[in-house]
Amino acid sequence: MIFGRVKPLDAILATAEKKSLTRTLGPWQLTLLGVGAIIGTGIFVLTSEAAQKAGPGMMWSFVIAGLVCAVAALCYSELASMVPVAGSAYTYTYAVMGELLAWMVGFALILEYAVSASAVSVGWSGYFVGLLANAGIVLPPALTQGFYAPGGFINLPAMVIALLVTGLLMIGTTESARVNAVLVVIKVTALVIFIAITLPMMKGQNFDPFMPNGWTGPGLGTGFGALGAAASIFFAYVGFDAVSTAAEETKNPQRNVPIGLIGALGICTVFYLLVSAGAIGAVGAQPIAAPGGGLLQPGSTAFASQCQSLLAAGREPLVCSKEALAFVLRQAGHPALGNMIGIAAFVALPSVILIMLFGQTRIFFVMARDGLLPTGLAKIHPKWKTPHVITMITGVAVAGFAAFLPVGQLADISNSGTLFAFFMVALSVLVLRRTQPDRHRPFRTPFVYIVAPLAIIGTVGLYVSLPLEAMLVLPVWGGIGLVIYFLYGYRKSNVALGIIEVHELDADAPPEPLPPHA
Repeated sequence: MIFGRVKPLDAILATAEKKSLTRTLGPWQLTLLGVGAIIGTGIFVLTSEAAQKAGPGMMWSFVIAGLVCAVAALCYSELASMVPVAGSAYTYTYAVMGELLAWMVGFALILEYAVSASAVSVGWSGYFVGLLANAGIVLPPALTQGFYAPGGFINLPAMVIALLVTGLLMIGTTESARVNAVLVVIKVTALVIFIAITLPMMKGQNFDPFMPNGWTGPGLGTGFGALGAAASIFFAYVGFDAVSTAAEETKNPQRNVPIGLIGALGICTVFYLLVSAGAIGAVGAQPIAAPGGGLLQPGSTAFASQCQSLLAAGREPLVCSKEALAFVLRQAGHPALGNMIGIAAFVALPSVILIMLFGQTRIFFVMARDGLLPTGLAKIHPKWKTPHVITMITGVAVAGFAAFLPVGQLADISNSGTLFAFFMVALSVLVLRRTQPDRHRPFRTPFVYIVAPLAIIGTVGLYVSLPLEAMLVLPVWGGIGLVIYFLYGYRKSNVALGIIEVHELDADAPPEPLPPHA
């Protein structure tokens, strides 16, 4: 029975307890951790995409995406505090919903992390090319854009940065907490300067019309309107799970985890609203239309052609920029500060690629260690002590996506995987509350029978607001995953063979047999 294949939660918890991490984090530290993890690519890169989909109404989009993240985060925290081990939503689902659904979540997370890394690589490329252009070095479109753009063929900077970061990850180079803290300061300082410069320059007429495409544009599945933009810029909030997974290191998690989560999401939402208000008010953010009228999907060939035509006519709107925040400051008469924003993105975004690639390879590694994927993929390099095979395969795939696809399309595809994982986490919390109500929960989701259904409704709502092609990627990817599972994982998994998975500090120990009652 496939759905009966549940990884014993007691075995996972018994192993996790060996870690015995000290509870040292308070609410303020958790909030700062969350702010540092959340602020990144989304706000630096996707502002122009959101403007094309919703115009000034993208301010509503940031609020909607933040609220969905908040209720999903509260569900995530309960499971993170109960099952503080590697594997994220994949491990939680395995312990609650069974092997088949855990495989589907793990496969969706692979999609999320890998495509996210590609999206960040393309976003970094936009800022890199912009900085070079302002220094008088203009690279040809054939080498800086995918084939979707007129004259484009391959996004070479995006591909190169993805491969460089992969190489660093393979040989074991990781960021220290100090370096990460410096990068957080750089990102936040850049946004504060942007807000301080643009807010006094706001013009009321730039906000009219406020909702040019309404809430859903021509309808759900088109990716337009405030909901369509919310589904895209959901990408700007991903990273809040850093707070959730720190639950076991938190003093009084029942009180401090929700403070940290809601605090971080609240601060980031205010930041995002102020940044978007500054961008809209300073230079305008109205969508562009096709020559004969009609909506243009950002990242499409028709959209790129129209942007090129406008640029040739001496007009470049915000929605056409690949370095939105730097573009706004340059247009507003502050080229030096625009370049500074570009440099901040140039410096900080590769660290996000590293984190995404690390997260993806960690999920891959845990699934291979569970026997659901060939164990050779989890092979550790004798010198570098890293899962080099998985990292190399992942890095090549990430570079391939980054080389040819636009950033908005990559973000939408990534969001489809993320939304599915969050949906399963919310469902798992409800199931576990019914099936194991007496189990110890260091953090309990408040008002769970309201919060979890809201998370389910919110994730489904954002999913159906994605463009149709991004929606279709998830079931197609899931179908490929099912074929792989039934050809390999169904027969080879450790649970199928009666072996307990080994976690964390004792990962190199031989597997232990299942107890007789399991």
